[in-house]
This record gives sequence, C-alpha cells and structure tokens, in this order.
Amino acid sequence: MYFAALLARTEDGWEASDTELDDVETLSDLADLAREASPDDDTVLVLIEQEDSWFGVVRIDGEDDPRIYVSDAAAAARSSYGEILLTDELLGRNSDDDDLDALDLDGTEDGEDDDAEDDGSAAEAVPHGPLGDTAILDDLGVGEKELKSLSDDALTEIAEALGASEVLETVR
Repeated sequence: MYFAALLARTEDGWEASDTELDDVETLSDLADLAREASPDDDTVLVLIEQEDSWFGVVRIDGEDDPRIYVSDAAAAARSSYGEILLTDELLGRNSDDDDLDALDLDGTEDGEDDDAEDDGSAAEAVPHGPLGDTAILDDLGVGEKELKSLSDDALTEIAEALGASEVLETVR
C-alpha cells in the first residue's frame, strides 16, 4: 500500500491533489506530472509514502532539476515507486554507458558465472537510512534535523509544518 500526493504552493496557499503513480516510470515522468499541477512554475512537492516503511519527498521548482529526499533508501529500493526516486545520480553511480573503464572485461563474458561478486556489490550500492537532499524543505520550515527525525506519520508532520495539513487530509 502506498500513498502519493502533490502539494502545490500557490498565491492562496498550498493546494493538494492525490496522484496515481502507476503510469510514472521515471523521475522525469514524475517531474512532468508535478509541473502540470502548477502552471505558474511555483514549488510543487511530491510526497510518497510506502507502507509506513519509508517516505520520499521530491521538490520541483519551475524548470529546475528535481530535488529528492528518501527516508530509507534500502526500503525504497524494494518498492517500484521508490525505484523512481533512487536515480543513479542520487546513489552516486556512474550512469555513463560509454565509459569503457566501467566495463568488467575479465574473460567471463561468454557465459561463465561471475554473479557472486556482482550480487554483493549491488546490494551494498543502496544504503540503509536517509539519502538525498536533507535541505530540501529548509526554506519551508522543515530543517535537516527535523526531516531526519520524522515519525511513521512523516507526511502529516511535513504538511503540518508547511501549514498544509488540512489540504493534505482532504486527499488522503
């Protein structure tokens, strides 16, 4: 079970809308969906919560690149919705497919099984705990310390700090 909502800041305050992520496959798709919620290029927050095991915040400010915070990257990696947020850049991975140095040309290309090493390194690539921009909500009243200490009801606590709890509850 997951919950996802968009909070768009307008001249009149925050407006909330629930959103379905079934058609969202990439962070770019998610950013486009968020931008549609705010035609005036205002700040839009995408709030995602998965079974009370992790939450994520994606912040879109106009045409700027999305900023991402995930409360537990390892838990999010086990979720199809979390995988949207865990980009190679966020995980510190080199996503340049043309980089020959990244190729593992050790003679096992023709079907020899060399998966034992790969399985361990892939599992370690996603850290347990928070990942991303911990200052994502600083200017909105939720500092790094508060963000990292949020409870199981993190989205409600974020909405309360923003003064948007009532509008979020209408879509919950």
